[in-house]
Amino acid sequence: MKEGIHPVYKDAKAVCACGESFTTKSIKPTIHVDICSKCHPFFTGKQKLIDAEGRVEKFKKKYAKKN
Repeated sequence: MKEGIHPVYKDAKAVCACGESFTTKSIKPTIHVDICSKCHPFFTGKQKLIDAEGRVEKFKKKYAKKN
């Protein structure tokens, strides 16, 4: 490997939108994430829709049955 071209990885604090925080390695001191293992539906077994831009409502409106 070449010397001096690789970034220095330091301990970084990752903070989830649910409030959970954990330590990982990164070149940045803090990382903000939307979903972590404490709130992800795969790990919790609960379905939770994360809709930041109104995509779910737009989909439901577009494909709603017309009576």
